[in-house]
Amino acid sequence: MDRWLLKLLRQKKNMLKKQTNKPEPQKYHQFRDEYIGMGFTSTSHNLPSALCFLCCELLANSAMKPSHLQRHLRTKHPHHVGNSLEFFRRKCHEFTSCQENMVKATSASAKAHKAMYAVCLLLAKAKKPFSLAEELIIPAAAVLAETMVGKTAADKIKTVPLSIDTVSCRIDKMGTDIVEQLVDKLRAGESFSLQLDESVDVSGQAQLVAYVRYVDTSDICEHILFCKTLQGRTTGQDIFNIVSYVCTDAAASMTGRIKGLIAHISQKNPDIQWTHCVIHREALASKKISPELNSILNDAVKAINFIKSQPLNARLFLRLYYGMGSEHTELLLHTEVRWLLRSKVLNRLFELRNEVCCFLSDNVSPLATLFKDNNWIAKLAYLADIFTKLNELNLSLQGRDITILKLYDRVVRIWRDTVKTFMDGHLANVISSFKSYFPEVRENNRGTLPVHLREELLDLSTDRGLQTTFENCSLTEFWVCLRREHPELGKRALEHLPPFGSTYLCETSFLAMTQIKTKQRNRLCLENSLITAVASLPPRMSKILREGQAHVSH
Repeated sequence: MDRWLLKLLRQKKNMLKKQTNKPEPQKYHQFRDEYIGMGFTSTSHNLPSALCFLCCELLANSAMKPSHLQRHLRTKHPHHVGNSLEFFRRKCHEFTSCQENMVKATSASAKAHKAMYAVCLLLAKAKKPFSLAEELIIPAAAVLAETMVGKTAADKIKTVPLSIDTVSCRIDKMGTDIVEQLVDKLRAGESFSLQLDESVDVSGQAQLVAYVRYVDTSDICEHILFCKTLQGRTTGQDIFNIVSYVCTDAAASMTGRIKGLIAHISQKNPDIQWTHCVIHREALASKKISPELNSILNDAVKAINFIKSQPLNARLFLRLYYGMGSEHTELLLHTEVRWLLRSKVLNRLFELRNEVCCFLSDNVSPLATLFKDNNWIAKLAYLADIFTKLNELNLSLQGRDITILKLYDRVVRIWRDTVKTFMDGHLANVISSFKSYFPEVRENNRGTLPVHLREELLDLSTDRGLQTTFENCSLTEFWVCLRREHPELGKRALEHLPPFGSTYLCETSFLAMTQIKTKQRNRLCLENSLITAVASLPPRMSKILREGQAHVSH
């Protein structure tokens, strides 16, 4: 029993000693120059390891002892035992040079890989053919480098892989990465607005483009979400999707009550809100004018078409106004689709009214009598001024990062403050049309807010610091930042700011689509090329470069 107690006491003392004693510092062996004669070199200075430059075998730092190194030489390389020190130094130098060349080659490949993605991104943003990189960019860059730097720099540039397939693959990767970023942001948010529009490309395929607007960390952002090819019909069922807000151009396939996209979405989400494109509403409202003014517009178009539709008449008219010393060189052709040109067409016709009158009189056209009528000329000038105002309004509705509230205010202000001051009799149809498409908006009654939110709103309106913040930032930035301090009030405000007011972004994408997918490139898969070209969200280059293989042959 006593022995057992003594043994137990000794074990406790030993345990206490182990706990109180500090561990002995581990000893590291340093590399010596004499180890080169044994076929070894060092890998690093902090914690060196022995690397055999004859077979590339790596030994731990604990094995960096002369006995271990000599044993490795005798067992693995017995035919080199007894060689001179100069032999081993030469082998070590060859091994080091080979390592440096490999590092340089790897570094050059990585730089070429990075440059390749940069050029592909520029090519996509410029909406140019993929073959341009290999046919023009690389040869031109090589010529510039050889002329200004030297042949070595030109040879390095030629190693950048930019074949057609390579450029296409890299643009697809960047487009996919942009969409992945956007989807992650949408999943992190509570809701988003969706803008949809559909058009037909040069190959006859229907392309559906969608933009999203969402609340980000510091502002409301908008980016392109996808560009999908619609196979077969373009009905509401084909483009059906569940969203928070929808802004369309009021086409039947979009807004149909039974089979339209809105109808399908409303079945899944009854709280859906949708808006008719403000730009299209303004264009439709502008078309309704009085019969008298409409007759003047038609006569003006007939006069222009009489001159512009026949090449001979166009050449004779060109010679006429050159002889008369006119400021302009030609008339503008009117088309019903391009309604923005209507004001420019009428203004140009009014400025060249004397030349047109002479030409029509020489050709014995009955339209010449109109240009001799001062009353008709006055109405033509008046009509040109009205369409100029409407044209300015239409242009003011276009652009990015514009909320539906701003768009509506601009439209209502123009017909209330400008149009109503002019000839109400002649423009009665226009005014009634604007009232129909843009009814009076009742100011939101603050009494509908709960009492505590009304008190918050009152405190907010008297806060000097918030007034300064509001003056120095946009409306969307103000409310996004304010939701942290006033979450419920900010949420109420942000319910009305994200919805799109027009399909302007989709229209600009269709313009880019015509530049990307041409007759010569009618088999191009459009989605990733279009996304990379028009996206304001940059691709994550560092992530893409890490995932890809840096090799000049790829």
